[in-house]
Formats: sequence, structure tokens, C-alpha cells
Amino acid sequence: MKAINPRRLVLGIAAPVLALVVAFVVTSLVLVAVGDPVWDVWKTILAVPKPRQTVNIINAATVFYLSAIAVAVGFRMNLFNIGVDGQYRVAVFAAAVFAGQAWLPGWLNVIASIIVAMVAGGLWASIAAYLKVKRGVSEVISTIMLNAIATGIVSWLLLKVSDRQAGSNSISTKTIPESSQLQGFKLVPGATNTVYTLIILAVLVGFLYWFVLGKTRFGFDLRATGRSESAAVASGVKVPRMVLTAMIASGALAGLVGMPLLFGQDHAYGTTFQAGLGFAGIAIALLGRNNAIGIAFAALLWAFLDVQSNALQIQANVAQELVNIIQGVILFAVVIAYELIRRADKRIEQSRVARELAAQRSASASKEGAPA
Repeated sequence: MKAINPRRLVLGIAAPVLALVVAFVVTSLVLVAVGDPVWDVWKTILAVPKPRQTVNIINAATVFYLSAIAVAVGFRMNLFNIGVDGQYRVAVFAAAVFAGQAWLPGWLNVIASIIVAMVAGGLWASIAAYLKVKRGVSEVISTIMLNAIATGIVSWLLLKVSDRQAGSNSISTKTIPESSQLQGFKLVPGATNTVYTLIILAVLVGFLYWFVLGKTRFGFDLRATGRSESAAVASGVKVPRMVLTAMIASGALAGLVGMPLLFGQDHAYGTTFQAGLGFAGIAIALLGRNNAIGIAFAALLWAFLDVQSNALQIQANVAQELVNIIQGVILFAVVIAYELIRRADKRIEQSRVARELAAQRSASASKEGAPA
């Protein structure tokens, strides 16, 4: 096992702490500038969540985590998969339609639907992968365009297969059978709601992400390609194949994003299904530095701010969109903080190496000058 480097550990903790401090100061200045009550806002946001809110935070973090891991797979290879939002829409729609048919009983229906979602997400991501490898199209451009296309196609297909409820304006797919509706876990005492059963899926995905990227040859090749494509080619890595594999894997993981919501909350896909999860995943992956544990903490922070913002309008008379400002400032601050810390770490390392070299030269000179 690698020995823990105290300096690296301190610098690693310093970056997110510095980012949070900067976000606190900047947001407070914004509140002062517009005349909003600074103390009331922070008292509301930083209040200890009630049991029901705690469950909501855990559930939201579960979904955010899956989204961020899907993005991080691409990031580790220098691929910017901006299309997670479209990929998870296509995937959850396909899974909802499949699960609603009730061709399989209970858990078999859930597992098969998850596989359908991964296949659908991977296939949709393969379009961007093909365009990049065969036509040299930037994945940023192609995935952004595919997001819009996915939204349109899913909306059109939803109208074709919708199961309209009498007296309701909302449309959705057929409700999945009760035997496939996951009731969740009662993990928080005093809460009337439950933690998503598929939090298990998020934990499994996080472990596999850590293991595959950090402990396997495939993960090494993927990270090597992301750091230096020319070096990867020189070591025998087939870069086009890695691009295809990484993008499709990212899309397959994006297909899992909507599964906790589908089986644990909504039980169908419709016009009220939560949107914007893919873009939140981009921010959370950046905050977590593409690290499985770091992403978990970032997802919890993002979810905490989202849930706590619901009370801002009532308790502080401030629009809950203020949290968007806080999240944006945290994101910018953490990127800047990590860069400052990286530069500081580099300077410290260079100074250490210079001192060791000077000591070695001094020792060599002493030996050469010593009498025989």
C-alpha cells in the first residue's frame, strides 16, 4: 500500500475548504448588494435538516452521484461527455416502456429494465463516439446537439405510447407493476419517507468505477490516453478503440441515472420526470475531482443545498434560485482553488528536489576533496 503523504493530504483538504469559504464570502456580498438578509439566508441553508429532509438529501445525492460518475468516466480520458442529460432521458424512457409491459415478474423486471437502460444509453452515446472517431467531430458539439435531439425524440415517442390519466394534463408511460416498485429502506429514524433501494446500485457503480479505473489494465490505458495520447499510442494503446469504449461506457452509466427515480419514486416516465440531472453531474464530477469518494461528498453537498433551498422563500423571503448562485460560485471557486493548490504543491516539490540535489552535490564534493 502507498504511504499517506501528509503534505498532499493537507493540500487536498485545503482546496475544497478554500472554495467553500470563497463561496460563503461572495454569496454574502451578493446578498448585501441586493439588500437581502444575510443572516436569515445562511441560518436557513445551514440549518440541521429534519429526518424527512435528510432522506431527500440522500436520495438526491444518489441520483447526482450516478450522473457524476457517468461524466467522470469521460473526464478521466479527456472526453467531455456533455450528453449525459440526453442519454439518461433516452435510457429511462426505454426502461420505463419495457418495465411497464410487465413481461417479467418482480426483481427480474427491475434487473432487465436496468440492462435495457444501459444498452439504450450506451447506444445513444455511441453516435457521438462514432462521429469523433470516424469524422473527427468534437464530442462537446455532438453531445450537446444530441441532447436536444434526444429531448425531441423522447417527447414525440411519449405521445405515441402515453397512458393518459383521466382528469390530468400530465402524460406518462404505463405505470410499472407494483411487484417492481421498490419501497426503499427506512434508514433515517423519524422519517416518513424511505431511502431509494437503488442506492445499492450507486454504491456498486462507485466501487466498480474505483476498481476498474484504478486497478485494471483497461483503467490504466484509459487514464494514460487522457494524459497523453501520443504516449499511449507509443505504449501500444489503440486510441480510437479507447475513445469508443469510454464514450459508450459513459453513456451506459448515464442510463442508470434515472433508475432510482423510476423504480423508487415516479414508477413511470412522463412530463414531470426530473430534468437537468446530466448537467448537475458535470458540476459534481468537477467538484469531486473525478474521484469516487470525492464525487460522493460533492453529490451530498449539491443535494444538501438543493433540499435546503426549498425553505428560503418562506423563512428568509429570498428566492430559492439563490442556491444556484451558491453552487455556481462553489464550482468556480473549487476549480480555481485546486489550480492554486496544484501550483503550490508543484513549487514545494521543486524546492524539495532542489534541496536534495544540492545536498547530494555537497556530499559528492566532500568525498572528492577528502584525502586518499
